[in-house]
Amino acid sequence: MEQPSGADAPERTRIVLAEVVRRRDHDRVRAELAEQTQVGEALVRGLVRAQLALALRLTVVVAIGLGALPLLFAIAPTTSAVDVFGISLPWLLLGVGSFPFLGLVGWAYVHLAERNEQDFTAVVRRPER
Repeated sequence: MEQPSGADAPERTRIVLAEVVRRRDHDRVRAELAEQTQVGEALVRGLVRAQLALALRLTVVVAIGLGALPLLFAIAPTTSAVDVFGISLPWLLLGVGSFPFLGLVGWAYVHLAERNEQDFTAVVRRPER
């Protein structure tokens, strides 16, 4: 069998087995997050709002928890006269008791913020129906 001359021969095409990419639904959501589409922006905005709401709620807890103590001492001056281990109660509560309280609120914030992020990750990874 003779080969056709160079002018009449069709161009040779090399066919390479292409990598088959199967995109899952969560891959699409990740792509939307990375490409900053409207859906991705809405998901991130929801996470930011959840974190902000958490921060504001815990700020109110701290403001009420620590702000109520001076108010208590102003309303009930007899509590100011109480001594515990030779230290007046206001100094003990505000000077010593506030640190464990703030540490507990900080721990709660970190724990709840991580839970918000885990919920966000679960939404991103959840397959669509």
